[in-house]
Amino acid sequence: MNSMLEFYQSLPQKIDPVFFQIGSFSVYWYSIMYLVGFLTVVALTYYRFFKKETSFIWGEIFDFIFYGFWGGVIGGRIGYVIFYNLDYFWNNPLQVFWPFSDEGGFTGIYGMSFHGGVLGFVLTAYFFTRKRKIVFWKITEFVLPAVPAGYFFGRIGNFINGELYGRATSQKWGMDFGDSVLRHPSQLYEAFFEGIVLFLILWSGRNKFKKKAGLISGVYVLGYGIARFVLEFWRQPDEHLGFMLGFLTMGQILSIFMIVAGTYLIFKNNK
Repeated sequence: MNSMLEFYQSLPQKIDPVFFQIGSFSVYWYSIMYLVGFLTVVALTYYRFFKKETSFIWGEIFDFIFYGFWGGVIGGRIGYVIFYNLDYFWNNPLQVFWPFSDEGGFTGIYGMSFHGGVLGFVLTAYFFTRKRKIVFWKITEFVLPAVPAGYFFGRIGNFINGELYGRATSQKWGMDFGDSVLRHPSQLYEAFFEGIVLFLILWSGRNKFKKKAGLISGVYVLGYGIARFVLEFWRQPDEHLGFMLGFLTMGQILSIFMIVAGTYLIFKNNK
């Protein structure tokens, strides 16, 4: 029993974050999880299209997902720079989108902000729907119920990378992420609540919620904001930021805005 517990607690150190490597070129599991998340959203949305739950043609839907995904990635990166590490990138602007290490090896881009990703996605969706002359809420809320399922894999990628781990704990389910301290596997908590639970809520209620434009978005934004705010109490704050206002993390402060926005959307569109 003790050997099984020790194996479990040391699991993060046993996982190689590199999927494969050719010379100095490395592909990380984190990148693979992004791809799996994207394909998951595509597959679930195609299921809805196949079941004739929309009047959109598939080409429009796929283009929306594709551009929305990249808008989210770019927004997530810019959000990380602004919200979490502005001083560093202000002095090192070329590092914002530079995917190579100082030794010249390909490492990909580290540091993403979900809240920035949301803003990037919304802006991309806005300009996409204007250009294609599509109703913003209609296509956004057709795709949105599948998004938490894709997000789940992003948090699994964080876990494999051994990043964004939780605070120290004395509980046996804590894990050692390399500093000989048992910590909450907060990435898995987030994968479950912000991913699976939120997906089940949106997916099961997708046909009921869609009767009022903006309601699905409100439920998602509010649900994520609440889950993230609560789970941040078990997540280790960013070392260079620490706590804001004495006890809140940057993630919690940004999530408060999501809670307010989600509540507004629900009440506004549920009259």
